[in-house]
Amino acid sequence: MTGIQLILLTGVAFISLYFVTRLKKRVLDIIIIVAMIVCAVVFILWPGITNNLAKKLGVGRGADLIFYLSILIFWFVILKLYARIRKLEQQFTDIIRSDAIRKAEELGEKKE
Repeated sequence: MTGIQLILLTGVAFISLYFVTRLKKRVLDIIIIVAMIVCAVVFILWPGITNNLAKKLGVGRGADLIFYLSILIFWFVILKLYARIRKLEQQFTDIIRSDAIRKAEELGEKKE
């Protein structure tokens, strides 16, 4: 095992522990993360697999294939986070609106 493989495997291990402990009950997210971890470990330990897979898919090198797949994954994550932020903003708006209406009604009842 080379030094870079050891460094990468250690990084994957720390990242996996972090996400698995944070995603305790989200089964689909855990399945996706475990699949990504397994792929990362396989590609780190046997880099020839990525080169063979890349050639079958029409990509020059395995590193390029990993780069292209990373771009797709990052776009997915960014869009998922954007959708979650929009949902939270809507929830905050609804909570603040209902609180403002409730307070206005209380003030109206006090004046009467």
